Order: sequence, then structure tokens, then C-alpha cells
Amino acid sequence: MLQIELIPDLTHCIETVTKREYEETMRQLLAGGAESDEQLGKKFEILRIFLEAMDFKRLRQESEKYLVEGRTVKFMFYLEDGAPEYQMRVT
Repeated sequence: MLQIELIPDLTHCIETVTKREYEETMRQLLAGGAESDEQLGKKFEILRIFLEAMDFKRLRQESEKYLVEGRTVKFMFYLEDGAPEYQMRVT
């Protein structure tokens, strides 16, 4: 199962980080990036689904309280039976 790890911070919320990763993945696909096209294609599809389906306002609310405390927040995005799922890890 492909998981995508994204790390927001106080200057870039999880939605912005997701959009940037989506755009970078699209650039790599168009340029024939170093990773296999199949892997990049899966990553691109997961990011697209998350951008369309996630409630980023809720994700920001969940993560910002930890970021303000100076903690690191990592989101793991993945598909489970075709449905978008995520885990949030705080260190």
C-alpha cells in the first residue's frame, strides 16, 4: 500500500503542502521522473483524491494546536479499499 507522508508547519498548512506535492508529482510525471511512472501515477491519484475529498479545515484545526507548541506533525495519506484515509502522527 502506497502511503504519502506530508509535514505541514506554521507557514504552510496541510492543504498547501498537499497542493505543492501534487504539483511536484505532476511535473515529475510530465518530465518522466526518476521513479517509475506507475508509482508516480499512483501517488498522483492519491493526492488528487485527497485534494477533492478531504476536509482540510478540520485537518488544520487538528494539527495547528501541536504546531504552535513546537511539535512536528506528519500526515500519512493512503487509500484503503479505494477510500481516502489518513493518520496524523505528532512528535
